Amino acid sequence: MSETIKFIVLEDHPVVRGALIQSLILTMPRAEVTYQGSSVISALDVVRSNGADCALVDLDLGDGTDPIANVRMLVDAGVPVMILSALTNPQVVRECIRSGALAFVSKQSTEETILAAIQSTLRREPFMSVSLAIALAGEEDPAVTLSSQERVALTYYASGMKMDTVARRMDVSRTTAQEYIKRVRAKYTRAGYVVSTKTDLYKVARSSGLVD
Repeated sequence: MSETIKFIVLEDHPVVRGALIQSLILTMPRAEVTYQGSSVISALDVVRSNGADCALVDLDLGDGTDPIANVRMLVDAGVPVMILSALTNPQVVRECIRSGALAFVSKQSTEETILAAIQSTLRREPFMSVSLAIALAGEEDPAVTLSSQERVALTYYASGMKMDTVARRMDVSRTTAQEYIKRVRAKYTRAGYVVSTKTDLYKVARSSGLVD
């Protein structure tokens, strides 16, 4: 990574964009915003001439462009993409993640969560936020009805996280996180699935579209 950390900020709302950029500069002294605005084409021109270490992208740029196509163009240009958006359509979010976005964080998330997602994206590592877990949990087996907390716990756990990490991400105790997974196992078992191992849970989560 270069001496400065080059950011592309694709956000159409000037106030939100300004607040995000101010937060970046205050928390990351090496941050340099090389493009700010709502034009993916203009952002790509900057990427080609100056490179970029991270693109922070709102899915609704107010210009009618396809958010999935926008993510794909940035990813194809070699830019790590983090989505920071109020748009939470599960199908759109899933397709953006499948297209290469490394993180999806709601604009309502805490500053701590947003910064953690940025750091993960800069390392080119996927970041699983509660917002993303809920968005990915939109297609479960009709024979198995999970609560929102159970879906989030399953998504985290099946993606490879340890139980302590699941509990920390969900802001619950380890015992509570274990109880969520216990309930998930019981519901899938009653539906005829074998879910005795973590690998089994990964398989049912993957078949339900909760993890890739």
